[in-house]
Amino acid sequence: MWVDDEHYRSLWVADDSWTIEIIDQTRLPHEFMIVSLVTLEHAIHAIKTMQVRGAPLIGITAAYGIGMAMRVDSSDAALESAIARLQATRPTASNLAWALEEMRQRLAPLQPEERINAAYRRARELVDHDIMTCKSIGAHGVELIRDIAKRKDGKPVNILTHCNAGWLATIDWGTALSPIYRAYEDEIPVHVWVDETRPRNQGAALTAWELGKHGIEHTVIVDNAGGHLMQLGLVDICIVGTDRTTAGGDVCNKIGTYLKALAAHDNGVPFFVALPSSTIDWSLESGADIPIEQRGSEEVSHVYGLTDDGAVGRVDVVAPGSEVVNPAFDVTPRHLVTGLITEQGICGASREELTKLFPVQAG
Repeated sequence: MWVDDEHYRSLWVADDSWTIEIIDQTRLPHEFMIVSLVTLEHAIHAIKTMQVRGAPLIGITAAYGIGMAMRVDSSDAALESAIARLQATRPTASNLAWALEEMRQRLAPLQPEERINAAYRRARELVDHDIMTCKSIGAHGVELIRDIAKRKDGKPVNILTHCNAGWLATIDWGTALSPIYRAYEDEIPVHVWVDETRPRNQGAALTAWELGKHGIEHTVIVDNAGGHLMQLGLVDICIVGTDRTTAGGDVCNKIGTYLKALAAHDNGVPFFVALPSSTIDWSLESGADIPIEQRGSEEVSHVYGLTDDGAVGRVDVVAPGSEVVNPAFDVTPRHLVTGLITEQGICGASREELTKLFPVQAG
């Protein structure tokens, strides 16, 4: 997508054909910094510290991490060690396990000397697949926005989203934001309510930055304002992303998503979830079985921002001595989900409906 009239993706291969370059998302929105990843250790660090985040992008970064590992040691033991270490970085996002299994299947049958080039080729294929998938999600999801626009007689469609599920969370286009970008291109008037998304403020820092760079009208709100806006009739549709969706239709996404779904259900606002099929965990029926990542207390107790003197600094906001807990995700049960927007179309949040769209994966 676009940053100051220049096209960027969230990750790309450098001119040397080996180094991976990323946008350091921990520095946004106040600093735009590109970081080079050269080793497996770099890839692990980028995922753990959330320099890269978002389920699809995590998976692709890990895929390139395998390639980096193979440049040092392409033995069977090194391959399995790299897969295990990358898998341990973020436990909730299913795209990570999916991408690593794709790499295992491609590389394990090969001779060690063939694995370096094959790893980079397969990672590139996953990049291309992600871009096409996200564009398709946008093409299907925009029809929901278009239908609402027809009833609004030229007034903007008000869309509420949570966390960041835009191009920064994928390679390009995004998942939940892809229908919004497509609507903007189709000249459908839209306005986005952007949840700040505590504790890391990915909405205020990343989604708002994305939308602003693209010229899309948006307003940042505190996390707890969504229900109030729905009561006032100021939200036409909710579209969020997901880090793992069960075969039964339960949706795991950034903490706070469940509360938005409850408010939407109570106010009759459609609640849709946009996801690539790689995010579906066909081995799980219930969201209760999804491992929820517990992150460090400092993400809650401290906030980063731009100070009055123009420096980026950290501020402690919690009373001294107070304990902090920081679950990174919650689960929205299927009965609160109006529908799932996938690359194959829109369906209900159930195994039966998902199987109709993805019979091969389901089998």
